[in-house]
Amino acid sequence: MRIAIIEDEQVHKELLSGYLQSWSKDEGVSIVIDTFPSAESFLFEWAERKDYDVLFVDIQMREMNGMEMARTVRQDGSDVAIVFTTGITDYLEEGYEVEALHYLIKPIDEAKVRKCMDKVVSRNKQETYLILNHDGELKKVNEGSITYIEARGHGAVIEVMTGGNVYKTQVLDVTESLSELETQLDKAKFVKCHRSYICNVECIHHIDKTSVYLDSGSSIPVSRRMYVEVNQAFIRHFKKCSADIG
Repeated sequence: MRIAIIEDEQVHKELLSGYLQSWSKDEGVSIVIDTFPSAESFLFEWAERKDYDVLFVDIQMREMNGMEMARTVRQDGSDVAIVFTTGITDYLEEGYEVEALHYLIKPIDEAKVRKCMDKVVSRNKQETYLILNHDGELKKVNEGSITYIEARGHGAVIEVMTGGNVYKTQVLDVTESLSELETQLDKAKFVKCHRSYICNVECIHHIDKTSVYLDSGSSIPVSRRMYVEVNQAFIRHFKKCSADIG
């Protein structure tokens, strides 16, 4: 597990690193910790590698603050776990915008750090990721964030939800073909609606005879041959959600 600590105060950086190392030893989870003295230094590294599992971010830093940095990370389409560390509670409402996993109020408590890491481990176990070739680099994409995939030339185009918000999306051009991607996807969640399209059933808003309309606002074609199968998959999902709520 790779962890980044973005903190401009050395004493807090060392304290948090120590707590994380202690948790790692007790839980038997291997971790790598990278530390950064500023938001700018982290974003420089982030531009080259985006394989972090959790970011511990000090909100009150010189120049760019931690909240601005988190927004930049989310704009890249990443759903990495973000934990804010701060001495004040003024930013709690803004944290919802960037899907913060947790807030740690300074002085940081070890038990709360451990609880955060337990949540990250649980979160990672529940999520499935695809490793895709995008813009000449490998990109980790949460399967659940994919709304649809479209065949495009020898590769594909993927629409993904960013920051956990279905109304903010990003389109990725990848080199993998539609058929390659189809073999990697959870067949209980994804259904082929057209020879050139696969959609995430969980993201369907409604369907008519010619199109599938998604929560993201996008619409994609559904073929006559595949309409019945897509419609049935949507109904099954709707019934399952209703049963879960009940």
